[in-house]
Amino acid sequence: MDALDQIGQGLWNAFQMAWEVWWALVLGFLLSGIVQAWVPRSRMERALGGRGPRSLALATGLGAASSSCSYAAVAIAKSAFQKGASLAAAMAFQFASTNLVFEIGIVIWVFIGWQFTLAEFVGGLILIVLMWAAITLLVSRGAEERAREHAQAADTGHQHHSAASSLPWRERLFSAEAWSDVAHNFRGDWEMLWKEITAGFVIAGFIALLPMIVFNDLFLTDTGGTWQLLENVVVGPLVAVLSFVCSVGNVPLAAVLWAGGISFSGVIAFIYADLIIVPLILIYRRYYGWRLTALLVGIMFVAIAAAALAVDGIFSAAGLIPEHRPSVDSITSRGISWNYTTFLNIVFTLVAGALGGLTLRQSARDPVCGMTVDGAKALTSVRDGRTYYFCGPGCKATFDAIPAVTVTGTDTVTVTRDEREPGGR
Repeated sequence: MDALDQIGQGLWNAFQMAWEVWWALVLGFLLSGIVQAWVPRSRMERALGGRGPRSLALATGLGAASSSCSYAAVAIAKSAFQKGASLAAAMAFQFASTNLVFEIGIVIWVFIGWQFTLAEFVGGLILIVLMWAAITLLVSRGAEERAREHAQAADTGHQHHSAASSLPWRERLFSAEAWSDVAHNFRGDWEMLWKEITAGFVIAGFIALLPMIVFNDLFLTDTGGTWQLLENVVVGPLVAVLSFVCSVGNVPLAAVLWAGGISFSGVIAFIYADLIIVPLILIYRRYYGWRLTALLVGIMFVAIAAAALAVDGIFSAAGLIPEHRPSVDSITSRGISWNYTTFLNIVFTLVAGALGGLTLRQSARDPVCGMTVDGAKALTSVRDGRTYYFCGPGCKATFDAIPAVTVTGTDTVTVTRDEREPGGR
């Protein structure tokens, strides 16, 4: 009975945290969906060529206005790199699109305060500049071109549909077709990220049940000074890597770690590490090869730690590091009552329902990845008189390469390693 009670308490903690930020998640994904649907992807790709400051600034700005789904961000960055963007610009776009976006800032603010949101954005810019400088210095032009050839040989991956409506901006606001494009991107982001978000809340809910001694054993929490800062910015990303949780999903866990005693810089480093979790490292390997992947992950790790230390120093000098540290219970047990959170949750649940309804008119399911796509605009293949719809050219190419007997009459294709990557790469 005690074990069942603990399981119930952990799940209840997770639900309370999710309730606190549900409206913020819907708002963030709505804004992201608008950008994805109404800003042409080709414009992003053309803007990211070159290694100079202009390309860096454009990549950062476009990333900050793009999707916060880590897997989608990695796929878009690789697509841009394939088509001529520099590796430095592609990585800048990738980190900006997960660390400088609307929803993560809102969720961080709700959970642990505006100081962390500001630190996330300031440190994110420092992190991107450090990565750009390191990649420019350490990755030669020849190595970059070899990596581009490797990426072009890899599968294209899952891409959200981007309609890039030709309607003027004012007309888009009143166009059902334009909002349908937004709705499909909104739904696509949720379908790609819901497992990560759910895992983040559940893990945080159960970690909140651990006694304080666990945090004291895992992190230096009461020594203060340089050694605690250094240990926290190293251990924080390692915990993130092993948690397998990325993007917005690691914010509730970061809040629990902050309540448990980890330093300000350790929390920031933990949040930044969402792009070096194990599943994404394996994706980098497939895109860029092991040699460049090892270098990139090393650069990312060092840049994450350095950016976290830099922002800690800046905020310490400015007196912006919060002095009050909430209890773990205050993070996970906020309760549910009739207040502004409940009102906003009701409003944005209706918004999410309306967007979901817009996707039902012409929706179809990608048989390779399972993503819901707009059947009127998606790529298609016809086999045995049946039309199949795809989220992007990668899934279509994968499907077309599979023998007809494997897929006829099925809703979802199970893709083996050899079918996904010719030659078993």
